[in-house]
Amino acid sequence: MKRRTVLTALGAAALSGCAGIKPASQQDAYVFAYFIDNGQDGLHLAGSDDGYRWEALNGGRSYVAPTVGKAKLMRDPCIVRGPDGIYHMVWTSGWNETGIGYASSPDLVHWSPQRELPVMAHEPTTLNAWAPEIAWDEKRGEYLIFWSSTIPGRFAASEAAGDDAGANKYNHRIYATTTRDFAAFTPTRLFYDPGFSVIDATFLRTHRGDWLLVKDETRHPPRKYLQLARAAGLQGPFEPLGAPISPAGLWTEGPTALQVGDDVIVYYDAYTTKHYGALRSRDLVHWEDVTAQMRFPDESTARRMRHGTALQVPADVLAALRRP
Repeated sequence: MKRRTVLTALGAAALSGCAGIKPASQQDAYVFAYFIDNGQDGLHLAGSDDGYRWEALNGGRSYVAPTVGKAKLMRDPCIVRGPDGIYHMVWTSGWNETGIGYASSPDLVHWSPQRELPVMAHEPTTLNAWAPEIAWDEKRGEYLIFWSSTIPGRFAASEAAGDDAGANKYNHRIYATTTRDFAAFTPTRLFYDPGFSVIDATFLRTHRGDWLLVKDETRHPPRKYLQLARAAGLQGPFEPLGAPISPAGLWTEGPTALQVGDDVIVYYDAYTTKHYGALRSRDLVHWEDVTAQMRFPDESTARRMRHGTALQVPADVLAALRRP
């Protein structure tokens, strides 16, 4: 199908508004976009020079309050820097909504008016649109936006293994759309179906190529672990998933990753034990738990970081964010 304007393929709502890592240079610094509590107060940022020691920026205050969606939340913020230097952010705007939030910024401080992208409005029985990610596909010259949604009855074989949601069960698959200008979007399509409930997909763009990182969301019996699949590119195809990389028995969510020197660091929210964890690898096969080496802002408090996106930024961007 041809690219359609103003989300006509996604729904009737009009628009007003991360994935992946790439090799860093010595001039790069790192920013972590996250939320606290339920996401009601908006976007929080942390900064780091080395990917290990993170400090809350803006005195721990939110940079922007959410205004879109019925619930007006800003959970799971994902930010990517485009080739023109503009930052694009998508987020979960509510627990039971069919749209996601979008805004852009030149500096991570001043943000455009927020817009709702009605990505699943064409499927009226959809339960949710969670954990959206955005990535720049340099080969195709477009942005890829992808997220997790449950359409009851669509994948019946794995429905009984999903999480309870009232009379339904969450049984996620990954859906996607693409855009070049955030005014015209391709029709929403099924992006990734491994045969089980899958959520929190993100791309690792590393010295060793592209990888898709996902969470197995199976509840019965519980899995809740992270797995990697080698990717030919952002559009796939994807090789079979490897063995779980997260600690055995630990329920994880919201993975994000950075290439720091020769190492790939995967950060994850260990939400049931209420702490942030991290894994490190050079070959993306053998993983070392480096949680003890990390320092996250407000860890072990009610304001602890909840999941989001770690991204590389020019050092002067982080320096500006650190100024009073």
